[in-house]
Amino acid sequence: MDNALTLKKFEEACEVVGRVTLDTELIYSDYLSEITGGKIYLKPENMQRTGAYKVRGAYYKISTLSPEERERGLITASAGNHAQGVAYAAREFGASATIVMPTTTPLIKVNRTKALGADVVLYGDVYDESSEHAHALAEEYGYTFIHPFDDPDVAAGQGTIAMEIIKDLPLTDIILVPVGGGGLATGVSTLAKLLKPNIKVIGVEPQGAACLQASLREGHVVTLPSVNTIADGTAVKTPGSHVFPYLQQNLDEVITVPDEDLVVSFLDVVENHKMVVENSGLLTVAALKYIDCRDKKVVAVLSGGNMDVITMSSVVQQGLIMRDRIFTVSVLLPDKPGELCRVSGIIAEANGNVIKLEHNQFVSINRSAAVELRITLEAFGTEHKNAIIASLEENGYRPRQVSVTSI
Repeated sequence: MDNALTLKKFEEACEVVGRVTLDTELIYSDYLSEITGGKIYLKPENMQRTGAYKVRGAYYKISTLSPEERERGLITASAGNHAQGVAYAAREFGASATIVMPTTTPLIKVNRTKALGADVVLYGDVYDESSEHAHALAEEYGYTFIHPFDDPDVAAGQGTIAMEIIKDLPLTDIILVPVGGGGLATGVSTLAKLLKPNIKVIGVEPQGAACLQASLREGHVVTLPSVNTIADGTAVKTPGSHVFPYLQQNLDEVITVPDEDLVVSFLDVVENHKMVVENSGLLTVAALKYIDCRDKKVVAVLSGGNMDVITMSSVVQQGLIMRDRIFTVSVLLPDKPGELCRVSGIIAEANGNVIKLEHNQFVSINRSAAVELRITLEAFGTEHKNAIIASLEENGYRPRQVSVTSI
């Protein structure tokens, strides 16, 4: 490992990055503190300029380039947030930018990147495939490549987050940081350890793209055969080889979280903090239940908030289902007048809210004996759901919970 990431380097990055970043002060979370037993703070980089922390590393890296390197034009590969960071920084420095993005990139990230003046090329299913194509274009046209994570200058820019965290909360015990390729984790962990050697920095990856955890286990950079996660911003198969030694030295631990935890974390943050945070940015919130937070001051870095409305709608729906706030039951009842009204009355008395009814008269040969009624309901949670089902049972019905097909 070289000594590129020195305290002097980070101090310079803080001065440069401070020209364009917004002040994302820590937010104390009463809700998360109560359920974890710690004092939980959020670093809302979802509120940053371009909607993510990536503008930090992109701007600082481009500031270090020579005029000739900028004049050749800039190119990068990104799932979206680094794309916007490079596009914004390139515009500030008067340079042209080409961004190669995976075809699966949310539309909001594509459109915002174009709006910042960059040319967008959609290529590949994941970041790694987009990166190969971007390198080929750089070779062909002489562009200057701005790596999204495997570059000490980029990592230095991202690490300015740690300076702000420790300035806002000097007694921070733990910093939780999302991990994709490792640039953010490198910058944050390295500077945090320089400023406060006893601080603990934990990297968090999605289970479906745990390339850093696999690499640390093997002792060298490894490439996953595939990735599969809703956290598109961290869907990386190979961590950065240049930043890997810093991660080995400065990260205390790397943990993984399943996608379903990201879904419920989205609801928690929206309902309790009125903020939209993308799935990758929620890794640190989801990780809180996997670490011991009791009596500790913990900062969870929310790395970005660029989520398109279709994804948002899907995540909200799935989160409500997983929290038993939306559920569907099937009951059999005689096909005669008043039965539907009776069932509705039972649900109303239990304070359930009917969202949808599906009446199937062909579930049985004898319609008079039984027709099926599928009821999709809104409840306050698991306890309330069980109370509604119990009320139906007490009134002679045999409710059977079935999968929610749609809301």
